[in-house]
Amino acid sequence: MFAKWFRKKKKASQTEKVPNIQKNPSPQKREGVSKRKGEIGEYKINIQLDQMPKEYLHISDPMIKNSKAKSGYSQIDHVLITNYGIFVIETKNYQGTVYGGKDRKTWSVNGKFKMMNPFYQNYGHLQALISIIGKEYEDHLISIVSFTKRCTFKIDTDLRDIKQNQLIVYDVELSEFINRKINVQKLIHIEPLLTNKEINYIYDQINKHHITDPDVMDKHVEALKRNSTATCDICHKEVSDKVKRFCMSHKQFKSKVYCYPHQKVILEKSIY
Repeated sequence: MFAKWFRKKKKASQTEKVPNIQKNPSPQKREGVSKRKGEIGEYKINIQLDQMPKEYLHISDPMIKNSKAKSGYSQIDHVLITNYGIFVIETKNYQGTVYGGKDRKTWSVNGKFKMMNPFYQNYGHLQALISIIGKEYEDHLISIVSFTKRCTFKIDTDLRDIKQNQLIVYDVELSEFINRKINVQKLIHIEPLLTNKEINYIYDQINKHHITDPDVMDKHVEALKRNSTATCDICHKEVSDKVKRFCMSHKQFKSKVYCYPHQKVILEKSIY
């Protein structure tokens, strides 16, 4: 009997699994995860815009000339053209508590990481649009900034007021806010603000001025990198906005920005 028990014990020990210990992925791999999260966020936005009435038209990622921008161009995340307003949408892929005010030039995430007021940024996009579609449509522009549900808002309540033309929303509620805004516009205006002909005209103008030249797009990205004000919290080396967004989307960095080598140091420390 003891021999039988011993054989069972030995067999059990042989089949025992070795724990699967995974190393923390490299900053480059983690940035890939962050990029995919951003792509998923954009996908959620596009799905909602695709489900809008067929007479509404939308364009994603148009890049148009903007003489007042540092790069000389504005790249807009999304434009939705409806009979009751032109919605210009800026998307953000941050994580944490967003603090900001309508008239404050600088906002923050978790009270530490500073960023430009996203409505100031979107204002530049609105002005670039006006330059190609005409000033007569200026009053029909509605500025929306969309954050993921990984954020909480500590902001002016006006920015959640559907009667305003500046709105901050979560990505999952974008279509709900747009539809509510259109319904408010219908109560205010007896007739549509834009005819279907005008919707098509605006859509065609944006497409006409949309820059698709890869060289120009690359120069635009490089110009944004050169004008980045983000620096590593340890060595104070300048980093790109892409690196900054990556750090801000991961809790391990505690709302601080680090260059690639120091990201590795922080991640290695978090293991122990």
